[in-house]
Formats: sequence, C-alpha cells, structure tokens
Amino acid sequence: MSGFSSAFERLGAALSAIALQQQEALAGHLPRADWSADLGARTYTSGGVTVRVGLLGSYAADERTWLWGWANRQFGPEHPAVRPTLAVRELGERLAIPEFTTPELDLSWYRGPAAHGGEPIALAASGVLAGSGYIGAGYDGGSAYLQVDDPQVPRPAFDPIPVPALLMSAVALFPADPGLTLTRFLSHHRVPFRRSGAVTEARLPGGGTARAIFDEHGRLKNWEASLRV
Repeated sequence: MSGFSSAFERLGAALSAIALQQQEALAGHLPRADWSADLGARTYTSGGVTVRVGLLGSYAADERTWLWGWANRQFGPEHPAVRPTLAVRELGERLAIPEFTTPELDLSWYRGPAAHGGEPIALAASGVLAGSGYIGAGYDGGSAYLQVDDPQVPRPAFDPIPVPALLMSAVALFPADPGLTLTRFLSHHRVPFRRSGAVTEARLPGGGTARAIFDEHGRLKNWEASLRV
C-alpha cells in the first residue's frame, strides 16, 4: 500500500508519462560520463555537454529520506539553484500536497517499483516544472536531484508506437488513474481524443486513429493505432 497522499498520487498519474518521455529525451542528449556540477552557477557537465540546472532536493540512502533543497541548510530558498524550483512547493501549498510542502520526507515505507522513494518525488516535481527532465547525481550516501531547465535539450514529439510501453512504465510508478495518465499525455501533445467509458479514441497527427481500451480495473488492456502513410 502506498504511503503517498492521494493528492500526490493523482498528480503523479497526470504527469508521469509526460515526464518519463522527457527523461528519455534528456538521456539521449546528455552523455553518461564523469560529471561535475556547480550549483552556484547552475551548471551540470557530463561528457563535454553542459546544461543549466536547479536543485530539487536530495535522497539519503541510509536514512531513506528526501530533503527538499529549500529545506537544506546548505542551500535554502534563496540559493540561485533552488529559486527556480520553488514553484513545486507553491503548487503543493495550493493543492494541499504534503509531499511538496514537508521539508523532509520519511520514505522508509517505500518498496518499489522505483529503486527508492525519492525517484517518484523527483519525477513528479520535474513534471510540475515542465522543464527538460531531471538528473540523479550520486554522492557518497545518496543522490542529489537536479532539475534541468535548458532549451538545448530536445522536446520529444508524439509517436503512437511506444505509447503502450510508456504508459505501462508511468502507471507502474503512479497507478492511481491510468486513463488520466493517457489523456493528459495526449493533451500535452495536443492530440484530440474522446473518452467514453473504458475506451479512449484519439485522432493522430498526420492522419490515422488510435484506440485505448481499459479493463474493469482501469488498466490499459489494448492500444490499437492505425497510421496513415
């Protein structure tokens, strides 16, 4: 059973597919190599590629806790790397999402599917900020999570073929409402759709249609895409 609030779970369901697709775009842009970061200058460099970043927070592996950058005494809300991420806390205050407003979160209850409970927090926060993705920068004892906000990172286009796999990955992390996960993803890409009961029909860019069928538990049962060539 999830220890996350229902408000956080629903927000994560709405944003997870969008954020995961952006993570794939970031992974294709940023090489996996020795890296360095200068949070005062808001830069992260890996494999000769430098991107602009902000600080979301950090995950402590031994304590299994998440600490927001604005609550970290080494940084705080006025730090140049933290200021661009404060919109997450502001949204949490407006929508009463405790995961976004509690300075330090106990995630010892988390048992997957992500490696640890900090990953869903970072993914949801990155989705709120609608930037270029996030980076988990490991250090001795945990990971710092950096929000990438850089126009050089490509924005992925809509492709109907990988939608089922993307949706399955998103729903594994945030299973609250798979139908919402799909429709928010379609809306993000400005793909017209119509939802009727367990069926969602979409009109694909360039012609063609797609049809998503959900089972009685709300899980994706089938995705049929007919492309026009």
